[in-house]
Amino acid sequence: KSTKFSMKKSIITQAIHTDYPKADPYGSLQMPVYETNAYAFDTAEAMADAFIGNTAEHTYSRISNPTVSYLEKRVLEITGASSVTALNSGMAAIANTFMTLAYAGANVVTSPYLFGNTYSFFASTLPSFGVEVRFCDLTNIDEVATLLDEHTCALYLEVISNPQMEVANLKHLSALAHSKKIPLVADTTIVPFTAFKAADFGVNIELVSSTKYISGGATSLGGLIIDYGQFDWSANKRLAAFAEQYSEGAFAMKLRKEIHRNFGAYMTPHVAHAQLVGLETVQLRFTQAASNCVAIAQALQQMPQIVSVHYSGLKDSPFYALSKKQFGALPGAMLTFSLSSQEACFAFLNKLKLIKRATNLFDNKSLIIHPASTIYSSFSAELREKLLVPDTLIRLSVGIEAVDDLLEDIKQALA
Repeated sequence: KSTKFSMKKSIITQAIHTDYPKADPYGSLQMPVYETNAYAFDTAEAMADAFIGNTAEHTYSRISNPTVSYLEKRVLEITGASSVTALNSGMAAIANTFMTLAYAGANVVTSPYLFGNTYSFFASTLPSFGVEVRFCDLTNIDEVATLLDEHTCALYLEVISNPQMEVANLKHLSALAHSKKIPLVADTTIVPFTAFKAADFGVNIELVSSTKYISGGATSLGGLIIDYGQFDWSANKRLAAFAEQYSEGAFAMKLRKEIHRNFGAYMTPHVAHAQLVGLETVQLRFTQAASNCVAIAQALQQMPQIVSVHYSGLKDSPFYALSKKQFGALPGAMLTFSLSSQEACFAFLNKLKLIKRATNLFDNKSLIIHPASTIYSSFSAELREKLLVPDTLIRLSVGIEAVDDLLEDIKQALA
């Protein structure tokens, strides 16, 4: 008589070994790319059941697709989440989340220290739908408390702000938000979910640009909405009716049954395939890149041409102690530093030979950019100053190259 053996897998193992929903007829070790728009059914009754949701069969690839669903399933098992939805960019993940949570008359409380397009989404796009956005200092818990009310549909932040490198106390913010029946929504792109357990710090909805670490070397664009199913949505005006039927699953059901279908931003199967391959090595690549980042941050502090270095993994960072509690010794593979002027920044960038002048983050290659003249170029000088994006700031996304080669390139460009 045989007994079923159950193994508890590590994160790295889990990222590689997740059972297929259905056995592959050829025993493929990689999930096939199901490049199809629609799916045939044996009977009208089976088709009706699938469309109603009585079965998990796929109906149309704008709604679900076997390759994409397998990526969602793998992320779900790694994170322990309740629901995962894969979309075609990180911005799509943000937009779909707030189209699910927000409503005319609601407000969102967040920091002004956000990635450029995210700031624009909150400052310009959401208000046009009748949603008020309240910007504040998320490191000041008393200030945050004064802005939360019965119409606040979410407290939102980046766990390490890009490019300001600010770190807020997630446990304090989540405790405050939950005491007022408000969800904590966090963009955790800078530290992958294989290394940081957002739910342990009270995050209810985790947003990830899978374009970054997960894509495995800048192969594809994608975004993930990770719902931990640990929030009572009955207090949210938009989700109250769904909460009566689905309880903690109300957000996921509203998103899956209406919002992502109607906005049409679902991930494509080829992208899902590329990101499934990338997911298998994400923790290994993150460890290498983030270790490089620590070493480069420490080295930059010793270079006389560098005015300042901003990275929460440095012991003299004002966020070091909190960052270590939340993210451990490797708080991401991105840092920023300042030179004496914009002219000095451009001269430095132009002399680099190995590090690529490019946007994006967490490619296998190291990438560098001058945020004020690129990502924030459409913002006024006054707004850039308010958002802590001066003309002297440089952002470096550290890759997995040999750290000595990266440092040699930086030194020759500064010379």
